[in-house]
Amino acid sequence: MRPRSSLIAIAVFFAALGAAFALQRSVLQQFLDREDDPIITPPDANEKTEWVFARLRYPSFRGGMGGYWAMRGNWAIDYPKADRQFVQGVRRLTRIHARSVEKVVDLDTDEILDSPWVYVVEPGHWDLTDAQCAKLREYLLRGGFLMTDDFHGTFEWDVFMASMSRVFPDRPVVDLENSDPIFHVLYDLDERFQVPGIVMFQTGRIYEYDGIEARWRGIYDDRGRLMVAICHNMDLGDAWEWADHPLYPEKYASLAYRVGINYIIYAMTH
Repeated sequence: MRPRSSLIAIAVFFAALGAAFALQRSVLQQFLDREDDPIITPPDANEKTEWVFARLRYPSFRGGMGGYWAMRGNWAIDYPKADRQFVQGVRRLTRIHARSVEKVVDLDTDEILDSPWVYVVEPGHWDLTDAQCAKLREYLLRGGFLMTDDFHGTFEWDVFMASMSRVFPDRPVVDLENSDPIFHVLYDLDERFQVPGIVMFQTGRIYEYDGIEARWRGIYDDRGRLMVAICHNMDLGDAWEWADHPLYPEKYASLAYRVGINYIIYAMTH
C-alpha cells in the first residue's frame, strides 16, 4: 500500500472510531435524559401488603462521587424508578402481595426490623457508623436479609468491606455455590452472567473499573441461612430501571428480575 493510501485508511479508521464513540455517547444520553422523569404515585401506594421494596439509606464515603449524586446520596442511585419497575415484575411474576411503592429505611431507627428483605445500592460508597453497623448486625441475626448491588472493582470492594467487616468481624464472605437454594427457590439460575449498567453505552464494556468478573457472594448465619447476598461487579438496579427502554438488552433485564425475585422469596421463606 502506498503512503497516501495508508494515510487515507488510517483517517477512515479513526473517523469510524470517533463515530462509534459519538453513537455510544448519544445512546447513553438517551438514558440520562430520562433519569429524573417524574414518577406518578399510583392510587394503591398506601396499601398494606405482605412485602414492600425496602431501600437502605446510608451515609456515603467521603471519597465517593461528586456533583448531583454526592448531594442526593449514593443510596439513591436509580431511585425510585428501578424500585417501582422491579415491583411490577414481582407482582406479575409471583403471588407475593407486593406494594406498588417502595419505602426507604435507615439504620438509625428500628424501622428496618419490619422488612424481611432490604436492598442497598452502591455499598462501595457507604460509610456506616459503629451504631449503624450494630443495628445492621441485629437486623440480620434476627432473620433479616440484605441484598447488595451496583459496586465494582477492588477499590469499591474495599470500601464495602470496611463497614461490613465491622458488622460481622467473625463471619467470612464466601462465593456462593450454584447449588445454593437461593439460585433455585423459584427460577433455576445455574446459568448466570454479568449484568451491566448503562455505562456500557459509553465505555463499550459490560464491566466497570477492574471488576471484570461478576461475583456472587454472601454471608451465612450459624444455621446456614444466607443473610447477606452480595452482587459484586454487576448492576441489577440499572437493568430493573431500564427494562422498559428499547435499547437496553432484554437478556440482562430478564436475569436481573429473576435474581431479585429469587432473593425475595428466599428471604421470606428461610
